[in-house]
This record gives sequence, C-alpha cells and structure tokens, in this order.
Amino acid sequence: MRIGVLALQGAVTEHIVSIEKTGALGLPIKRIEELDGVEGLIIPGGESTTIGKLMRKYGFIEAIREFAGQGKPIFGTCAGMIVLAKRIAGDEAGHLELMDITVARNAFGRQRESFECDLEVKGIAEPVRAVFIRAPLIDEVGPDVEVLTLYKDEIVTARQGNLLACSFHPELTDDYRLHQYFADMVKDSIAANL
Repeated sequence: MRIGVLALQGAVTEHIVSIEKTGALGLPIKRIEELDGVEGLIIPGGESTTIGKLMRKYGFIEAIREFAGQGKPIFGTCAGMIVLAKRIAGDEAGHLELMDITVARNAFGRQRESFECDLEVKGIAEPVRAVFIRAPLIDEVGPDVEVLTLYKDEIVTARQGNLLACSFHPELTDDYRLHQYFADMVKDSIAANL
C-alpha cells in the first residue's frame, strides 16, 4: 500500500516516517504524475496560502480533485485541512474546496500559543497526542461530515467519506495511530475498488 505526502511545503519527512510505522510505503509527491502511483494522499501543514499558490502553479488543484473523485482517501493536517475545506472564514477563497467544512485560520493564536494535549478521537481506543501550532479549527460542518474530535467544544478532527482532516500535527509525535486510521481508510478504499 502506497500513501503519498504532498511535498510542496511542510513536515513531509515526518509524515512519511509515521506512514511507514503503519506498514505502508510513504512517498513524497512533487509532480502530478506521481499521484498515479499512490492510493492515498496526505496534505501536510505549513502555510495554506503558500501551499495553495504552489498547488495552482504545478497543476495540483485539478489533479487532486480528480484523485478525490476516484474515491481515493485524502488526509489534511493543520494547513492541509484549510486546503481541503470548501469554505475559509472571512470570505477568503478556498483551494481544493472538497470537504464540506468551514475553517478558521490561526484560531488557536500565534506561534507562542502552541501547545500539546491528549485528545479522544472517535474510532481510536486511547487518547491521541496532538501538537497544535498556529492551528485552525472547524467552525461549521455539512450534513455528511462526521465530527471525530472536540477540543474545548471546538471541532478539531472530522471525516467526510474518503476525506479526513485535523487541526493539529499528528506527525510531530511518536503516536502514529491517526496515520493508522488513515491507512485503514486507504486499505478499505483499495478493497472497495477490487
């Protein structure tokens, strides 16, 4: 099983390490043709406006929409969640506009307000370690979106079919269970398409 990590910006290597702990092969994706070689894709954190500009420059917007349209799973973390969202609070234009969520950028404050905590994630037995760095949150979800995690009554993890998004950085901890959750989504997707 091969899972790609969009390698335009962000913690690409850390995601690949976490993917490989699940037993899957992690591959950096730098060109749209490389999407054909993977069954799932992670869009990492970084700066969402920069990621969006680079995605447009290199033709990734349409390519990733097509990837999602084939039912292949996509996981957006932190800025990757913003990139996946249909709506960004403050009337900023969306990027991929795939997931029926409205996100608020930098909702937890600036870099110095970064923090770590343990969170309950629906579908994972024990609490997951989460690192929040200038993190966004989900303001609103559409009817097909399942909320997986709340932090102080705010939505920080959600799923819509083959799309998974979280506000935090699971790749910056030794806890790879959220990557395992995503790897299981990819495995189910492969099985469904056999």
